[in-house]
Amino acid sequence: MAEGNKRQANFELLRIAAMLMIITLHYLVKGGAATPFPFVAKDDPVGTLAWLIESFCIVAVNCYVLISGYFCVESVWKPGRVVSLLCQVLFYSLLIPAILLLCGVVSVGDLEVYDWIGFVFPFGTEHYWFATAYLVMYLFSPFLAAGIQKMKKRDLQILMALLLTFFSLEKTIVPVYLATDRYGYDFGWFLCLFIIAGYIRLYGISWLEKQSHAVWAYVLSCLLIWLLSLFSNTLGTEIDAFIHYANMPYTYNHLLCLTGAVSLFYVFKNFSVREGRPADLARLLAPCTFGVYLLHEHILVRYEWMKWLGADKVNKSFLFVPHMIGCVLLVYVVGTAVDMVRAWVFRKSADRKPKQEELRSGNGGKV
Repeated sequence: MAEGNKRQANFELLRIAAMLMIITLHYLVKGGAATPFPFVAKDDPVGTLAWLIESFCIVAVNCYVLISGYFCVESVWKPGRVVSLLCQVLFYSLLIPAILLLCGVVSVGDLEVYDWIGFVFPFGTEHYWFATAYLVMYLFSPFLAAGIQKMKKRDLQILMALLLTFFSLEKTIVPVYLATDRYGYDFGWFLCLFIIAGYIRLYGISWLEKQSHAVWAYVLSCLLIWLLSLFSNTLGTEIDAFIHYANMPYTYNHLLCLTGAVSLFYVFKNFSVREGRPADLARLLAPCTFGVYLLHEHILVRYEWMKWLGADKVNKSFLFVPHMIGCVLLVYVVGTAVDMVRAWVFRKSADRKPKQEELRSGNGGKV
């Protein structure tokens, strides 16, 4: 996410916006404002509005992966990044249950053996599905980057078409459950996104380079997600298969979700941020976004924080909108503050190691 030694503020803003969208997604679905399908849209305007907001936010996860692929395709692979990712995830997966136990929010009796296994081995158990999929993608990234750079443009286009047919097009047009469809919650889809991002970095998509085209493509993709879902929900009262299909536009590997994500990526890619305080603030906050995710999506927290903040009291009225905005901002601010503390602790620990090694060498730190 950097050119030279300085991160590009426009992509940092996209990371921040995407995390705000992700918190919104979790609020809407887990907080109960987005009524589960099937529902009668004309009798539930609150649920209908919630799904409209959801459609404009569902692209956020894809945007995160596109950012990584866009920069990783031309960067040096770093084993230290893997270690950093492991440590950051373990920090949250282990510390949160300890704090909740000490505060009496949960008791030892509430936790089963598998819960503790998930805390200690968060990647293998998919405690955080995104972290697991991202880790596998990053492990494959040097091979993907080398392949993307070596392939001819035409061959790369053919490869992307074939991958999108398997991962996205089939499930987009076939209104039944497909055994191979993981809805984009897996590293296979992330690898596909990485290749698309690499193509964008090397060759670009000329039509989306115009800012207005990118904005309208994003808006249209999101509106079509919403309309297609409502239409399928209505058909579901007559044909059961369409109830399943009503949820499909809101999955990460749906074609409309992909076009919306690529378009929003281009909106920010070509967005100019003036250097100064706003750009510096974006560079300060954006690295903490993954910590925000790890905090509010911990298995002991992900279904509870909306209840703690009273979402169940407003999820059946339009008051959910201002309440949602306040909750999303609060979760983001708290998560950012916590991750800043974590980053400070990690830096202090890293700085202490060289000093300890110097003392052990017997020179007292003197050269």
